[in-house]
Amino acid sequence: MGNTSLTKDSNAIEITIVYDNNLFDTKLKNAWGFSCLIKGLEKTILFDTGGDGEILLNNMKKLSINPKEIDVIFLSHEHWDHTGGLNDFLKENKNIVVYLLPSFPEDIKKNIINAGAKLVEIKSPAYLCEGAVSTGELGNGIKEQSLVIETDKGLVIITGCAHPGIVKIVEKAKEYLEQNVYMVIGGFHLAIFSDTELKKIIQQFRKLGVEKVGPCHCSGDRCRELFKEEYQKDYIEIGVGKFIKIE
Repeated sequence: MGNTSLTKDSNAIEITIVYDNNLFDTKLKNAWGFSCLIKGLEKTILFDTGGDGEILLNNMKKLSINPKEIDVIFLSHEHWDHTGGLNDFLKENKNIVVYLLPSFPEDIKKNIINAGAKLVEIKSPAYLCEGAVSTGELGNGIKEQSLVIETDKGLVIITGCAHPGIVKIVEKAKEYLEQNVYMVIGGFHLAIFSDTELKKIIQQFRKLGVEKVGPCHCSGDRCRELFKEEYQKDYIEIGVGKFIKIE
């Protein structure tokens, strides 16, 4: 697929981390899991819902985020620390479209439908709206989709846990959209990797032309340290409350 990125006079893309086990804003509560809000596209998207609905909604309130202004929930994979806040969120806003994979458990799907929300299953790469693309289902074991945002600076890839492999996800996004990769943020799932393995992955990021990185959630402290060492000013410290603006 060729370049369909947003035009130069388009709105800035704003990403707010609303749930993470790493803390950025001390007014908020950190807990194991991940969720972020993406604004500036045709649709306002909530990526994952963290592990606990009460924490998710309280953090949103403190960040002045109104659940009713969100159009789409994008669920990366079925694990509790990414779907745990869903039911509580749907009590606040059921007029929403939830994108997930066919492999998700039936009880999660039923809860979405019973809440009155619209359920859409994604198997192959697909646009959620202009500028927002799902990688489609990736992974041989744990199935997962990642979200790719098209910006004038390049692709912004957001991962939940990167179970299919963080490098593979970046490769797939780049291959499908045929654009450079500006930023990769989210869970990289590298906590048990050795320094040698981590450094190899970092060099693969460089070869793929990834300009900025922000590992969080399940990435691991050592992963974060080594990416920071390599990327320096292009490393983004991610934690709950972090605000990223891309224009």
